[in-house]
Amino acid sequence: MEHPTRVGNRLLAALPPADFNLLAPYLRNVSLERDEVLIRSMERIEQIYFPCSATISFMLDMPNGQTVATAVIGNEAAAGLLSALGPTRSEATAIVLVAGTSLQISPARFHAAFSHSGAIRDLVWAHTGVLMTQFQYVGACNALHSVDARLARWLLHIHDRIHGDTLPVTQEELSILLGVRRTTVTQVVHKLRMSRAIRSNRRGLIEIDRPRLEAAACDCYKAMCRRIDRIVSPPERRPHSHAAPGAQIPRE
Repeated sequence: MEHPTRVGNRLLAALPPADFNLLAPYLRNVSLERDEVLIRSMERIEQIYFPCSATISFMLDMPNGQTVATAVIGNEAAAGLLSALGPTRSEATAIVLVAGTSLQISPARFHAAFSHSGAIRDLVWAHTGVLMTQFQYVGACNALHSVDARLARWLLHIHDRIHGDTLPVTQEELSILLGVRRTTVTQVVHKLRMSRAIRSNRRGLIEIDRPRLEAAACDCYKAMCRRIDRIVSPPERRPHSHAAPGAQIPRE
C-alpha cells in the first residue's frame, strides 16, 4: 500500500504513517460500478469503503415508499465507517452514484486498528462530523431554498468529486437527490439550461458551466464546503503517531 498521502482518500491521507500502517495490510483496492449497492438499509455492514475516485450516495427509504438522498460523499468520507464503533446495521442504503475506485476493509480489521490508535479514532469522528454537516445543511436547504438552487448545489457536490465538467447523472437520479418528481426536475433543468449554467450533450449527460452554476446555487453549498474542509483538513496537523508503541493488528 502506498504512503498515506497518496492513497486517494482524504481521511486516510490525514493519518500519520505509523497509524496508517495499522490499516495498510488489510486495505484492498476495488472498482465500484455505477448503481452498485454497497450497503443495504437495516442490514449488517460487511465492508467499509473509503472512496478515492468513486462517488457514493446515501439513500433513505421513506414509509410511503419514496426514496430520497441524504448525503453524497467522495474521497472526504467513507461508507460503513460507523461499524468501527461496534456491530451495527445501516440506517441508509449506500449506492454508487459515479463509478470509480475505493479502498475496502472489513469492519473487524478496522475495529482492531481503531482500538490501538487515537489517530484512527479521530478519523472516525472526523467522518461523523462530515456526514452530520451535510445532513444539517441538506435539511436546512430543503426547508429554505428553491428547487433550482438545491439542484445547482447537488450538481456542484457531484462535480467536486469527479474529473471533468460532464456529470454522469440522469434526471431520474436527480429527482431522487432532490426528493421531487421527474417532471419538476425537467422544468428546473430547463431553467438552468436557459441560464447557460448547464447543457446536455449528445449522450444525455449534463455538462456544467461552473461559475454560472455557483451563481445559481444557494449559500449552503460554499458554507458546507468550508466546514467540511475544516473537519477533514484541520490546520493543526500532528506530525507524530497516535498509535500505541509497538501496536500490531492481531491476525484473524
